[in-house]
Amino acid sequence: MSATNGQLIHALSFDIEDWFHIVEVAAVEDPEKWPALHAQSTIVERYTDHILSVCDKHGAKATFFILGWVADKHPALVRRIHDAGHEIGTHSFWHRKVYELTPEIFARDIADSIAAIRAAPGLSDIEIKGFRAPSFSITPGTEWAFDVLLDHGIEYDASLFPAARGHGGYACPQGAHTLTTPSGRTMPELPMSIASFGPKQLCYSGGGYLRLLPGPLIRKGVEQEAAAGRPTVVYLHPRDFAPDCPRVPMPPHRRFKCYVGLKTATSKLDDLLRRYRWGTCRQVLDAQLGVTNAA
Repeated sequence: MSATNGQLIHALSFDIEDWFHIVEVAAVEDPEKWPALHAQSTIVERYTDHILSVCDKHGAKATFFILGWVADKHPALVRRIHDAGHEIGTHSFWHRKVYELTPEIFARDIADSIAAIRAAPGLSDIEIKGFRAPSFSITPGTEWAFDVLLDHGIEYDASLFPAARGHGGYACPQGAHTLTTPSGRTMPELPMSIASFGPKQLCYSGGGYLRLLPGPLIRKGVEQEAAAGRPTVVYLHPRDFAPDCPRVPMPPHRRFKCYVGLKTATSKLDDLLRRYRWGTCRQVLDAQLGVTNAA
């Protein structure tokens, strides 16, 4: 490990949603079906506990962006995350894409998600300061979302994906930065990490990207960003660790992205946590910008 990497704190984060919270897949898009799908497996609870175990093994703290729907079904799981010393943020309540919502509907969704998390035992006063949009779906034209977040006590965002992707993409500076909302207020932003691989800029550190790419290429991305003084942001979901994840019909390209490399996520996460220094999103923003109260 280089001196630079020894000092730089990278951001470890997990989006806590169930295996069927996949956007634009007809078989699972109706929330009326979710209770029955949830009853079919214990994916979200088992593999969130698995994530907690991996973090504990390496002494790593992370930010868990919890879906309100999951918090409502698993309040004890929310408490276990909190008791393990991790930061808790919100991932919305219904896992709907922000750019398909109105400001009023989005505001209700955020309020409901915060209420669901605070309904967990002993967490009625928990501070929820971070937000990550489902599918990184804050896109150009939906900047009003930042003002809604601020109005609900959210202090930072981690939703921007600074490269083209299927459900989002937002041209913004790489690395932690401060943005100005439509109302003129400011908000710290921790976008997803991208790195240059030949002529292309690609995400390398989360979800299907991390499951697909070989370990040396992931480490190359971390080292490249660290050399520029930018922490890597890792984001993963419970289903990323689940070879037994249920299968549902979906287009071939989506099936590949959803199910590729499910057996490799744990070993890759182990390798990253062993090699580099990790903290919560709030800790990274504090180290980079000095504008938050570190968790």
